[in-house]
Amino acid sequence: MIKNYFNILLKAILAGILIALAGTIYLSLKSENAIIGAFLFGFGLLTIVGLDFKLYTGRVGYVIDEKPSYLIEILIIIIGNSLGGLLIASFVHLGNMQNIILTAQDMVTHKLSKELLPIFGLSILCGMMMYLGVEGYKRVKNDVARTVLNIFAVAIFILAGFEHSIANIFYFFVANLWTWYMFVAFLVMLLGNAVGAIILNGIEKLANTKKA
Repeated sequence: MIKNYFNILLKAILAGILIALAGTIYLSLKSENAIIGAFLFGFGLLTIVGLDFKLYTGRVGYVIDEKPSYLIEILIIIIGNSLGGLLIASFVHLGNMQNIILTAQDMVTHKLSKELLPIFGLSILCGMMMYLGVEGYKRVKNDVARTVLNIFAVAIFILAGFEHSIANIFYFFVANLWTWYMFVAFLVMLLGNAVGAIILNGIEKLANTKKA
């Protein structure tokens, strides 16, 4: 059991690293070409699903399909994803990448200027897009179609301004502007991402469009 949880943690750290690397790419392009940056961010999720790493926003929607012990796995995944983000953020600061740090600070300041209810709503919408990206990749048989679906799901949530908890914790680490409100907002984002993914998964199950 402990070995299994440790394996989950390592795969979650790898997923966090990939999201953080994708986030770094996005931050580097955000001010000049956010659209290209949003599509390049899709590299992160595409690699994660292709290599079967464990990303919170890609896994939490399936809690209604699993045993209660799955919640322990989800908690480990959140920790691992956050550690992966922290690792890459540390390298960003080590490399003194000031343009990326300043962009992250501006982004984080804007995100945290919102009240918790709008943050929750935007997080729900992101959870839906993530569920569609991951589930679509699993179920669509054509390799080109499922790759496009996966990448577009990511680009859409970024360009629409939806809140992705794991990407945001990386931005928080890079910005290094810690407040209690930031921590509370992160918890709200985690919850919202879960609600969005679970809603779509639950509706699909009720409509019998997928196996339970």
